This record gives sequence, structure tokens and C-alpha cells, in this order.
Amino acid sequence: MHKPILTAIFLVALSPIVKAESPEGGKQESATGITHSILALGDGPRIIAEDSSITHVYPTDVRDGWKLPNGDFLLAVTKGPKDFPHGGAVEITPAGKVIWQYKGTQDEVNTVEAVNDGHYIVTEAGDKPRLLELDREGKILVDMPIQAQIKDHHLQTRMSRKLPNGDYLVPQLLDKVVREYTPAGKIVWEAKSPEGVKEDWPFTAIRLPNGNTLSTLTHSRIVVEFDKDGKVVWKLTNADLGSELLVDPCGAQRLPNGNTVITSYGQGKPGEVKLLEVTPEKKVVWTYRDNKPHGIHEFQVLTTNGKPVEGTPMK
Repeated sequence: MHKPILTAIFLVALSPIVKAESPEGGKQESATGITHSILALGDGPRIIAEDSSITHVYPTDVRDGWKLPNGDFLLAVTKGPKDFPHGGAVEITPAGKVIWQYKGTQDEVNTVEAVNDGHYIVTEAGDKPRLLELDREGKILVDMPIQAQIKDHHLQTRMSRKLPNGDYLVPQLLDKVVREYTPAGKIVWEAKSPEGVKEDWPFTAIRLPNGNTLSTLTHSRIVVEFDKDGKVVWKLTNADLGSELLVDPCGAQRLPNGNTVITSYGQGKPGEVKLLEVTPEKKVVWTYRDNKPHGIHEFQVLTTNGKPVEGTPMK
């Protein structure tokens, strides 16, 4: 009599624990009980709560963005809207009030980040690719040229970030290199994508506390970690995962516990995994699916199991 009951309990313990599923079709799954709330960026920027319910935060598509410590949203706006024909950036309150904005002057604006005391950085793609640091009044404090190809503006740069030493970390897609620039535009470090790999375009570049740099390599379906010498010391592929979970990995975030959350922007069908969390040992411990016919471009993990993510987000 007892054997069937014990067997049933054992099977349940091995099955994934679905922690959160919403009427909108979002679903988080984790065998260890992980739930996250996330700022999802791209088509229809939105907050995905830990129960997978959705709150929309901006009416226009965006490229990059953050939820700031004061609760505001800082977003890099995709080119096309009447107010941002060349892209731009905007800080808004949760109620939608505009606190600050920048209108692009070239082809695209793909990066925005709040830095220092009330400053912002943005990148412009175009014939003269550049990174700007501006104050809240819009005054340009740094105008740094990016040494990138100009044949394809869209594949010049993505998630550029300011480093604690004052330099800027810039992933350059079609150039297949991540570079660290001084404010004067001097290249002081670079890491090249692995040789012989097709379309391994760096999208995200995250300088980690140990000095290594985490980068997603988009169409090659690879995520790597470079050491200080530009050597690949950690690599994640679909062969490691046992299934095609990485499809155009774009955004990524290294969590304080050492795990990495990655978005598969190229997932093209409803119900596919759009975000996954992996351990340093490459074990998948959490996934998010939804019914949208495309993936998430960039994101920010806000909370885990009800607690805010500590420290400055590494994304």
C-alpha cells in the first residue's frame, strides 16, 4: 500500500515546479523554486512580475533600459516615433511623466545608462558612430568617437556601459570585438570574438568584479566570458544545454549569486523559452516563456523570490 504513494511523491519531486503562470501566457518554471520580476525591453516594454502578470511601462519600442533606484524608467527609444525619428532616450516616472530626454541626431540610439551624479550616456549609430555623456540639462560632457565600420549602422554597437575607472566598454557587432575606450577615444583593451565562428557579433559586454568581461555573441548562439587578456575562459552553447535554448542571445545579466540570465531574442514562436538562467556549471535553473511571437531584446532582473537584486545590475 505504501509503495505507490512513495513512488508518486518521488516523481513529483523530480518534476519542474511551476511557480508563476499568468492569463497573458507568461510562465516561469524552476525546479528549485526561483521566481523573478523583470523589466522586459524591446517590443512593448513591460514589467513581468514574479507571478508573470504584466504591467506596460512605455507605449513605444525600446532598445535598452533600466528601472532606476528612484523608481523611474530610463529607456533608449527605437527610431521611428514622431518625437524620435532617429531614436533617442527618455527618463519617465512610473506615471509616465518625462523627467529627461535626448533626441538622436544620426540613425539610431541603442544605449542608455545613468552614470555619476545625474549624468547619462547614450550611443549613436551612423556615419560618425559615437558615445555621448550628457548632464540633465542636455549639455554634452563627453563626445567620444567609436572606431567602428560604417557600412551597416545597425550593426555598429549595442549595450555600451561606463566603467568605474571612467572608461567605456563598447560591444561592436559587425567588427566582432569588445573594446574599452577612454573618454578621449583611445582603445586601451579589446577582446575579439572566437575565430572561425559565423556571425559571432558581441551584443552585451559586462565587466565583472573579477575583471573578466561577459559577452553574448548573438547569431552564433554563444555566450562567452573573456579574461583580462581577451582569452575565452567560459563558453555556453546549446550543446552544453542539450537543446536549442540560445537563439540570438542578446541581453544578459550576471546575478550576485554567480548565475547568468540570458534572453533568446530570436525565439520566433509562442511558448518558446524567451529567458533562461544558468549556473556557472551551465545547468538551467529557471526559464520564462510567453505567447509573444518573438523574444525579449534586453532586460533587467529586478527581484528574486520577493527580494530586490542587490548592488548595481550587471547587465
